Amino acid sequence: VQLQASGGGLVQPGGSLRLSCAASGSIFSINAMGWYRQAPGKQRELVAVITRGGSVNYADSVKGRFTISRDNAKNTVYLQMNSLKSEDTAVYYCNADLTVAVGSPVFRYWGQGTQVTVSS
Repeated sequence: VQLQASGGGLVQPGGSLRLSCAASGSIFSINAMGWYRQAPGKQRELVAVITRGGSVNYADSVKGRFTISRDNAKNTVYLQMNSLKSEDTAVYYCNADLTVAVGSPVFRYWGQGTQVTVSS
């Protein structure tokens, strides 16, 4: 199983970016999918999470600016980031809680991370 994240880059304050993360490999079912971020010198923190049914939860710092969504048919999760601030600068990691076969336990898999830099 692999999670491939993309869409990071350099953007000016107030700008927008859209991150994507596609899961591939031997996947039976994906439960929750989410995005975390880690800024230099800080711990990794939750940004947003979405269940298979579409229930979402956001960190207070991104509410009203970021939107998480997913395409279950494509095993892909997205993060639309608007009104970006310098404090959003971090490496963004996606994850997926999934099973690889009927009756197998749920494991959390992580993507490789994509850099988001907000700077003028």
